[in-house]
Amino acid sequence: MTNREKIERLLLKVKSPSRYIGGELNSVVKDKEKVDVRFAFCFPDSYDIGMSHLGMKILYALKNQRENFWCERVFAPGVDFEQLMRENDILLYGLESLDPIKEFDFIGFTIQYELSYTNILNMLDLAGLAVFAKDRGENDPLVCGGGPCVCNPEPLADFFDFFFIGEGEELNLEVMDIYAEMKKNGSYSKKAFLERIAGIEGVYVPSFYDVSYNENGTVKAYTPNNENAPVTVRKRIIRDMDKVFYPDKFVVPFSEIIHDRAIVEVLRGCIRGCRFCQAGFIYRPFREKTTDTVCRHAKDLCESTGYEEVSLSSLSTSDFSDIDNLLDTLTDYTEGEKINLALPSMRIDKFSGDIMEQLKKVRKSGLTFAPEAGTQRLRDVINKNITEEEILSACRLAFSGGYNQVKLYFMMGLPDETDEDIVGIIALADKIADIFYQNPDRPKGRDSRLSISISCATFVPKPFTPFEFEPQASEEEIRRRQKLLLETADRKRYISISYHHFDVSILEAVLARGDRRLCASVYSAWKKGCKFDSWDEHYRFDLWKKAFEENGADMSFYANRTRTYEEVMPWDHLDYMLSKDFLIRENKKAHEAVSTKNCREQCSGCGVSKATGCECFG
Repeated sequence: MTNREKIERLLLKVKSPSRYIGGELNSVVKDKEKVDVRFAFCFPDSYDIGMSHLGMKILYALKNQRENFWCERVFAPGVDFEQLMRENDILLYGLESLDPIKEFDFIGFTIQYELSYTNILNMLDLAGLAVFAKDRGENDPLVCGGGPCVCNPEPLADFFDFFFIGEGEELNLEVMDIYAEMKKNGSYSKKAFLERIAGIEGVYVPSFYDVSYNENGTVKAYTPNNENAPVTVRKRIIRDMDKVFYPDKFVVPFSEIIHDRAIVEVLRGCIRGCRFCQAGFIYRPFREKTTDTVCRHAKDLCESTGYEEVSLSSLSTSDFSDIDNLLDTLTDYTEGEKINLALPSMRIDKFSGDIMEQLKKVRKSGLTFAPEAGTQRLRDVINKNITEEEILSACRLAFSGGYNQVKLYFMMGLPDETDEDIVGIIALADKIADIFYQNPDRPKGRDSRLSISISCATFVPKPFTPFEFEPQASEEEIRRRQKLLLETADRKRYISISYHHFDVSILEAVLARGDRRLCASVYSAWKKGCKFDSWDEHYRFDLWKKAFEENGADMSFYANRTRTYEEVMPWDHLDYMLSKDFLIRENKKAHEAVSTKNCREQCSGCGVSKATGCECFG
């Protein structure tokens, strides 16, 4: 029985079988006898989530544009299908060919969040491969990774052959070309290949570095043990966003996914410098596409997929310098074709009547804003750079436009946070409520009552941010502040509150700032049964705690400890073009509650312009 026959026989026994069979519109099927390199692109979570990810769409199309490369998609199977796969000896396979990925040349993971780490190990095991790189043979596929979490890949270092550091469009093709060349001329061996690519900007081979530690458990040094490995690995960036590859078609799933629409990247980077936001720093420098380029991509995707909604994607779409012209131009097309235009990532201080009218076409009931902190002092600490009046003005405009639901995102446990800041969250909500009830034209009726939803995440300090030195608040303290928030909001019927479970946030903090010694704990957690850790129904914090304890890893050492400016961080041998002096300056300004102007107003000297040899803004 072929692999396809075995898979098809089991599909009617699982939930959402269309996730596991391939054949979707615009998927790419090639003759494997006519390609030189096969790449299994793995998203370590469910199909519904992975198929919504823009980076996967870009790199999938990029690699398949080359006749001699074949890239296939691979997702973490649901628990029900995994059980059937193991019972019927079905190895993890690519959706396009249904061939086991153990037969491929590369197995590449996009690592978007820390709570996907055990899924990576589980997928390698399902593929029939050893999870530790040292245990895989010469003829096994090369295992690589990229994405935001590789700004500190050390808790995964023992499982990967190499990592792509930074942006992957040019880097992926260069690495695959070298592999094809070495295979063709007979010079390939795994070690020789890794030595060859270690010299490419943006490639990190963890086995080529030894780690030493101080007596207090902190990192002493990262030392190259191979002459081909640089002392520091600099991230790769794309310099011209108008010339970089962008797909003119997406794979269209049979079933609904999380973001089931055409997505057009507008810009990369962010000018804002919010001190808690890792993405805002690691994706620097700020680079835009032209309006013509964005509009062309939008039209191509809508026509090739049949989607009736297109979303403009970036960290802060409203900071696009030609936003008004872009909206006018795109609206002419989308309205004519009866296509919705979605505008996520809009800043409160950029919210306008024109933008509100666009949002009303896709968000019929409510708007989402992110004040992040309840008082102006704390917003200055985190460098949010929005005032209370700007928040209230945006809500006033929304209510005048007929909205009666507002969702507000905040964080709890921020550096220098006080009880006054917690109480300030509800005080801000009360002021928003006053604006709603003072509006004489507010909607009337049972379905038009005011609703203010407050979502309060627990702050997680992340690498390459000014808060990388900060401790995460303890569980006891977070629970006390959550209780204070609930008590302050008591009997306010228009307010609903949700917040993150602390046991999820502390694991994220531990893995985000961990060192290579945590590989043993990640392995142990997976062996104990941990997987799909970002899913409430699967998360087992008790097993994670046992895994850390058995391997002598103190979670508080990684999550709840203040780090000195002199300490060697587990990621200091990776260069994301941000100077440590800048991060220290910003950290000191945070404790003085002094904000920094955005990049358009004044250069903050983060180091990116010097590193790239070009100005962020001309």
